[in-house]
Amino acid sequence: MKEETKLKDGDFCQVVNGTHKGKTGTATDFNISKTGHLTITVVQENGDRLKTLGRNAVAISK
Repeated sequence: MKEETKLKDGDFCQVVNGTHKGKTGTATDFNISKTGHLTITVVQENGDRLKTLGRNAVAISK
């Protein structure tokens, strides 16, 4: 069983599943979609932004 850390605004995170798998950045803009799922915006160090589901991202140490 893997240890899960609650992702907070401003945390450095890595996307572990989905379209953006392997990308890292700062987690911002937490929203609950109409269907009830958590979505986050990840801002990469180069300034690019990507949207992913909250369950697809985990907090990591920089």
